[in-house]
Amino acid sequence: MIPAELLRQSRVESVAHSLREDIGDGDITAQLIPADKISTGRVITRETAVIAGVQWVDEVFRQVDPSLELTWHVKDGDHVEPNHVLFSFQGPARGLLTAERAALNWLQTLSGTATACAALAEQVAHTGVKLLDTRKTLPGLRLAQKYAVSCGGCYNHRIGLWDAFLIKENHIAACGSIAQAISEARRIAPGRPVEVETENLDELDQALKAGADIIMLDEFSLEDMARAVTITAGKAKLEASGGINANTLVPIAETGVDYISIGALTKDIRAVDLSMRLD
Repeated sequence: MIPAELLRQSRVESVAHSLREDIGDGDITAQLIPADKISTGRVITRETAVIAGVQWVDEVFRQVDPSLELTWHVKDGDHVEPNHVLFSFQGPARGLLTAERAALNWLQTLSGTATACAALAEQVAHTGVKLLDTRKTLPGLRLAQKYAVSCGGCYNHRIGLWDAFLIKENHIAACGSIAQAISEARRIAPGRPVEVETENLDELDQALKAGADIIMLDEFSLEDMARAVTITAGKAKLEASGGINANTLVPIAETGVDYISIGALTKDIRAVDLSMRLD
C-alpha cells in the first residue's frame, strides 16, 4: 500500500506540473470571458468505466482557483455506464475552462488504468490469485497509476527500487549465485521482502533452499507452473510473469500461483472518453 502522505505529496506536485505545462504564463483564451462570469456544468463519461482520480481532479481545481466548487456523484472504484454524470461544478468561468483539460487528463488516464485492471481481475475472480502491477508505469505517473490499479481491484507490486528486493538474472550473475544474492539482501535490509526471478525448476529449488519470500516464475510453461506450486507447497509465494495477457491469464491463474504480474495494467492503458459541458 502506498503511504498516504507520500501519495498526497506526489498528487500535489504532479498536478502542479500538469498545470504548468498546460497554462504556461497564462490562459489567453480564457481571458476572452468576463472575469465576473459565473458558470455551472458537469462532466460525463461517454463509455463504461471504473472511476479513479477524484482527488487529482479536486487538486487541479483547487490549484487553479480555490473558489471553484465541485460536487461528486461517484467515488473512486465505482463502475459507471455511458452518459453518467461524474461531477458537477460551479464558479468563475475562466477558472473552470482553464482547469478543464488538466482535470480531464487525470481522470481519463487514471480511470483508464482502473478500468483495464477491473476487466482482468474479473476474469480470475474464481481463483485465489492476485494480479500485480509492475514498474512499467507512464513516466511521472508512478504513484497515481498504482493508486488507480487498486481502484480496479488489482494490487501493487513494488512502489519503486527502494521498498523491496527483486533479484533478477543480471543481479544473480553479478552476485555469483541465487543463494549469495539472497544472503546479501538479508544483510543489506533485514525485513524487506526478497523476491527472486527464476527461469526453470532448478532455479526454483535454489531459491527455496535460500529462503526467498517470493519466487517469480519467468515464462514457465503451464505444466512447470503447476509443478512449481506442488514443489513449493506454501514455503514461498509464487508469482507468474512474462508476456501474460487476457488470452493466457485464466489458465495461468488456475495453476494455483499466488500472484500474476502484468505490465500492461499500467503501460498499455487507453484513456476513458469523458466530456465537460457548461450549462
